[in-house]
Amino acid sequence: MTTPTAARAGRRSRGRVYLLLARVSNIPTVWSNVLAGTVGALASAGGGSSTALSVPPSILWSLLAGSCFYAGGMFLNDAFDARVDRVDRPERPLPRGDVSVLEAFVAGALCLAIGVALLWPNRDALILGTILGGAIVLYDYSHKQNRVAPIVMGSCRGLLYATAAAAVATVSATVLTGAVAVASYVVGLTIVAKRAGANARWLVPVLIAGISLLDALFIAAVAPRAWPLAAFAALGFPLTLFLQRFVPGD
Repeated sequence: MTTPTAARAGRRSRGRVYLLLARVSNIPTVWSNVLAGTVGALASAGGGSSTALSVPPSILWSLLAGSCFYAGGMFLNDAFDARVDRVDRPERPLPRGDVSVLEAFVAGALCLAIGVALLWPNRDALILGTILGGAIVLYDYSHKQNRVAPIVMGSCRGLLYATAAAAVATVSATVLTGAVAVASYVVGLTIVAKRAGANARWLVPVLIAGISLLDALFIAAVAPRAWPLAAFAALGFPLTLFLQRFVPGD
C-alpha cells in the first residue's frame, strides 16, 4: 500500500490533475456534437440541402457550454466513484490524493453551473441545458448500480444536440433524428466499456473518438453543401485520439 508520504511525493500538478479529471482529450467529440446539432437546426430552418449554410458566431457560446457540461460531468464522475476507484483504479487523481473529493465535487458543480449560465440568453436552450445538467448528475451518481445508466449516458449526448439546436433555431425532427442516433451510439459504447473493462483499453478510446465521425455523417446527410463543416467535425476523430496519448479519455 502506498503511504501518505509516498502519495504526496508522487503528487501531480493541479493543472495536470484537472486535465485528467476533466478528460479533456474527449472534448473534441463534444464540439462535433454541438456543431452537428447547430447545423441540423439551421438546415431545417433554411433548407440546408439546397442553399449555402453559415454557422453564426454565437455557436462559440454553445461550444463553451458543452465543454463545461462535459468537464463538469467528468469531475463529478470521479468524485462519486472515489471510493470504488481506490480499489479498481488507484492511478486516478482522487485515490492518489492529488486533490480532495470535495474539490472535485466543487469543480464539477461550478462547471455545470457555468455551462447553464452560458445558455442564459436563450430560454429554450437554457431549459434543455438544465435538463442536460440534471441527466449528467443522475448518471454520475447512479451509474454503478443503475441498469439503465447507458441510456442515461446516451441521452446526455442527445440532449447536447438538442441544446445546441435550440440556441440557434428550433429542435426540429431532423435534430431529434440525429440526437437519437448519437444517443444510441453512446448507449452501445457504454455497454461495451462496462462489459469489456480493462480488456478493451484500445477499443473504447476509438469508439469515443468515433462519435465525431457519426456527427460528420449527420452533417453531410442534412446539409450536403456544408461539407467543410462535416470535414471539420470529422477532425474530432484524429484529434481525440491524438490528445488521448497525453490525457487518457476513459
